[in-house]
Amino acid sequence: MLHEVSFPSFNERDTVQGWIYVPAAEPVGIVQLVHGFGEHSRRYLHMISAFVDAGYIVAADDHVGHGKTAMVNNVWSDWGAKGPHTQMEDEHTLTTITKEKYPDLPYFLFGHSMGSFIVRDYIAKYGDEVDGVTICGTAGRFRGSAEAAAACEKAIAEGRGEEVDTDILGIFMGWMCERCDEPIQYGNEWICHDLQVQYDHANDPFNAFTKPATIRTLYDFAQMMKQIEGTEWAEKVPKDLPIYNIAGDEDPVGNYGEGVYMVSNWLIQTGHQVITEVYSGYRHEIHNYEEIKEDVEEGIIEFMDDLVFEEE
Repeated sequence: MLHEVSFPSFNERDTVQGWIYVPAAEPVGIVQLVHGFGEHSRRYLHMISAFVDAGYIVAADDHVGHGKTAMVNNVWSDWGAKGPHTQMEDEHTLTTITKEKYPDLPYFLFGHSMGSFIVRDYIAKYGDEVDGVTICGTAGRFRGSAEAAAACEKAIAEGRGEEVDTDILGIFMGWMCERCDEPIQYGNEWICHDLQVQYDHANDPFNAFTKPATIRTLYDFAQMMKQIEGTEWAEKVPKDLPIYNIAGDEDPVGNYGEGVYMVSNWLIQTGHQVITEVYSGYRHEIHNYEEIKEDVEEGIIEFMDDLVFEEE
């Protein structure tokens, strides 16, 4: 069964588009899937199907400025004017909607890339409302974020917040292919070695990846990253919330493994339960590699199952 849902965004401008996928059998829990920058939730259909087959309801939406939400509102790559917590608050709204439809089930979050940043922001405020979290392809201190924020702040002060500046975007993401040894055709080669994944990502009409973000949005992105750094952030996360931190060691977002362990260490230093799994030889989208995507999904399901059935 599939529910299509929509709700007003925290940004007071857009209407967010979402979906709740329900297994035919009695569900064992719920997992809310939070997609990354410049993409959309239906890029995760393989993972959604795996979760549903394992008995989990899956809730997912397309962020403001992304996917179907961008198409319906005719606003691409712009989060609105309500600040860096916009997408996090939208995700919490989806949680509320899903729990109203399906109460009293264990509730989990999965976030990839920017989705992992949103999830980290979420659990600092609403962590006591979920039972476990998987963060995938996350970053410690996002490279270039401080420099880009300073450039954005200057541009906003000049009244250019709603403009696009590819130079500032380059500070954020222009270095991502630095370790890609193949010819650069799309500029997205850093996400995955597989040519089919690169092609599909580059040509997907629901992707916002090729539609540059506004200066205001890049500033909010940088401010969101600032909110989820260090033990100061980790201290806000409930100590008893289990966390599964997964990534590839050739992922530039996670600084080739360093940033992934940085996040785990912040959490461990503040008394949290963390399992860290780094897949050697893989780039950003470990869940899209043909040879390991089922292993990645099985690892997430095992993490959730252990918590669901331990509670029973």
